[in-house]
Amino acid sequence: MMDCRRRLAGKQGFFPWLQQVKLSRLVIIIFVVFICIFLIVHHFLSDLSPVGESPAGHRSRLKLDHYGEDERLFTAPNLSDEIRKLSKIKASVNNELREMESKRQTLQTQISRYQMELEHLHNVKDTLEREIKLTKLNLDQLKIQKEELDEKYVPILRAPQKILLGQESGVDVSPPNTSSNCRMFSCFDYSRCSLLSGFPVYVYDLKQLRTLSSVEDFINSSVSLAFKKSPYLTSDPSKACIFIVVIGQFQEMQVVSTKDMESFLHSLPYWHGDGRNHILINMMRNYKSTDIFANVKTDRAIVVQSTFLDTIFRPKFDIVIPPALGNANGDVWQDLPLVSPIRRKYFLSFLGQYKGIIAQNSAKIEGVEKVSQDLSENNMLSSIESAIVSSLKDIKIADSNEILTQFSCDSVAPGAINGEWSMCSTEMQRKETLTQSTFSLIIAPSNISYVSSTIFQLRLYESLKYGAIPVILGEHVQLPYSEVLEWKEAVIILPKARSAEFYFLLRTYTDNNIAAMRLKGRFLFENYFSSTLKIVNSLLAILRTRLSIPAAPIHDVPSVSVFNDSFVPLALEGFEVNPETDETLGPVESPFPSMIFKENFTQFLSYQSWNKMGQVFNMFPYDAEEKILPSEAKFFGSGFGFRPIGKGWGGAGKEFSEALGGNLVREQFTIVMLTYKREQVLINALQRLKGLPFLNRVIVVWNNPTPPSALIRWPEIGVPVKVLKMEKNSLNNRFLPFSSIETEAILSIDDDAHLRHDEIVFAFRVWREERDRIVGFPGRYHAWDAQSKAWYYNANYSCELSMVLTGAAFFHKNYAYLYTHIMPQAIRDKVDEYINCEDIAMNFLVSHITRKPPMKVTSRWTFRCPGCPETLSSDIEHFTERHKCINFFVQVYGYMPLLYTQYRVDSVLFKTRLPVEKQKCFKFI
Repeated sequence: MMDCRRRLAGKQGFFPWLQQVKLSRLVIIIFVVFICIFLIVHHFLSDLSPVGESPAGHRSRLKLDHYGEDERLFTAPNLSDEIRKLSKIKASVNNELREMESKRQTLQTQISRYQMELEHLHNVKDTLEREIKLTKLNLDQLKIQKEELDEKYVPILRAPQKILLGQESGVDVSPPNTSSNCRMFSCFDYSRCSLLSGFPVYVYDLKQLRTLSSVEDFINSSVSLAFKKSPYLTSDPSKACIFIVVIGQFQEMQVVSTKDMESFLHSLPYWHGDGRNHILINMMRNYKSTDIFANVKTDRAIVVQSTFLDTIFRPKFDIVIPPALGNANGDVWQDLPLVSPIRRKYFLSFLGQYKGIIAQNSAKIEGVEKVSQDLSENNMLSSIESAIVSSLKDIKIADSNEILTQFSCDSVAPGAINGEWSMCSTEMQRKETLTQSTFSLIIAPSNISYVSSTIFQLRLYESLKYGAIPVILGEHVQLPYSEVLEWKEAVIILPKARSAEFYFLLRTYTDNNIAAMRLKGRFLFENYFSSTLKIVNSLLAILRTRLSIPAAPIHDVPSVSVFNDSFVPLALEGFEVNPETDETLGPVESPFPSMIFKENFTQFLSYQSWNKMGQVFNMFPYDAEEKILPSEAKFFGSGFGFRPIGKGWGGAGKEFSEALGGNLVREQFTIVMLTYKREQVLINALQRLKGLPFLNRVIVVWNNPTPPSALIRWPEIGVPVKVLKMEKNSLNNRFLPFSSIETEAILSIDDDAHLRHDEIVFAFRVWREERDRIVGFPGRYHAWDAQSKAWYYNANYSCELSMVLTGAAFFHKNYAYLYTHIMPQAIRDKVDEYINCEDIAMNFLVSHITRKPPMKVTSRWTFRCPGCPETLSSDIEHFTERHKCINFFVQVYGYMPLLYTQYRVDSVLFKTRLPVEKQKCFKFI
């Protein structure tokens, strides 16, 4: 036993062996040893005999019950000695067993500690391997960047810098033979308008000059206000590109002679004898507006008005503008009817009374004077008008319930010229008719000496405003801004010779086509007709477009930190959040910005911007509709910034994780995180972002009026974290275009939204291919209640969706500009009123612009945050408010812009069986 104890205590031979023995085997060995000891003791006790007795005989037990046996063994002294010996043996064995159990527990603790250390070392090894792999990726990216910079074939693009002229340019522009032959190349002095000048505009103050006559009060005040708001206004005439003179509309009953008008123009301080670069504005406010420049020698000045004689109008030089019948500025959605129903009560309407003489064969027409006319031209013109009326009467007979025509008026609106159909009734009566009309017929004046008349422009204005698609008979007329607007998308223009067939043509239009034209007409009216400010801005935009001068850059919102300059936030040290996946998702590069103002001077884009919401009046640093190169171009000298998968060979998961690939250059994204009174939730959310590939920076929108505590410890996540101070607590702050956002891609995320890195990277890759859409995770849809005839917000699980919540979604920074600066103010006000619905508002905006639904990625439908304080969405009024928001937004836009989609996006190799040596794009997506 002593030898056994020495062997057990021998550390040299026993401990190494014991460390290799499993716990189950050790327990079995101890149990066997214990049984052996028990048997040895039992055998020893059974073998006791008196001294000198032969060992022969039975030794299996003590023969206590044998009569006549020698009883000396059982004397008291001997028995107690034996018992004491046995007790000592028992105590010794128990001590040895306790020592062995203690040593076993000690060894087990050491084994557990060694196992933990081994597991930690394995984790460290895996982490180091990932970091080495990422470092290699980053080195490869840096090598490619260096090669790109060495080649230097891509210019560094910046916002345009102003280069202004000094005194009057000495360049002499030879005048044309007559002012009627003026064009931009022959009558405009380009030397005053450098491409980089910034388009400075000087506006004459007529109060300081000898005036002709009083300008109508509203025109005077609203135009002055519009120019004061212009970013191009300059008070230095020596630097001006153009000079603005607002002359009309005059006050009632005031007439100015041709001589007085010419004398006034030549008296302008910067007329320079020929009026170069001068813009003469005659803005129409009512029926009494006329062409005040008829027979006036305007020299090289550009004439801008609504009414033009053919002898005065100079195509692509003078500009036709709509009448200024709206307010000075502001939104007009509340004055416009809804787009639906698409087919209204009247399919076609026309109300008017002809002013002039129609041939005698039309004497039966109501309201037309029966006067004979010998002039052949008048006979021809009157015959055309007679044919139009006859066609309309035939149409009326065929479809009496759907056609509204009237050729005489109880009350005639003034302002019609000879050979033109006057307007009937009051504006309110015409509004009632037009809001019930699918198409509105506009007959151009038969007096072709006018290319635009007051009544023609008024009819067009009212038709667009009230959603009746204008059908214009007569191709010789000029529409407002015709050199830049795609009028045929909103207006049907036919020659009068088609008067017998135009109704058949209209009947071929489907509901889809009618809806598209009505929406386009509403867009044109709201953006270019609705207020004096819009008309003035449109005028300046046309001139800039002609000169290829970009618009003024749209404004970023300053990024004001919640911390003062001297404050140093405390750093969070120690505990780090373990990554939720061991995948390599891409290189973790140093932050770099997206390229800005790449297309300042791209001419065709300047014209395309006229048909995009808000883009013609502002220059955006990016474009959500990125132009795509042919796939081979990146391998033939146009590869700057591209990172093809496998350097062009493609590949599965391994190659996929090493480059962004796709059709566009590499880029990063910015996370904008909204938070309010949830500091610990915010810190936890920030910690989870450490090591996220393609992340440029994190913008924390601090909506709490109280600044964060100085004791908060902020985690280091490898990219800058900017905590921005807000002027007020508003959910609209989520979409402010902060100056510190330097990427096109924005991931808007709530502080309690828990997304894995692979989910974020996958959504970013999808957004790069659908960058004009919202791409995100939780889906919702708009449901129609037939009983109440209203829209409802629905968050139930559905096979269709029409919204993606911006609590976890990517969108383009352009939409932040549009949401903040262009979208109707009423929507942002409603968001502030309810402290709700900002995500719905953004979905409305994007779908309105793109006419596309959002894109949902992965299977996530909602987020859970058990440890978070109560959220806004838990309020029982939350859904009621969202129902109201949807229906209110429909009123603002005039229709429901949201569109349904029936699919979501997963990665290419998701659920695809692959060979063992291949990896999936993402393990779980």
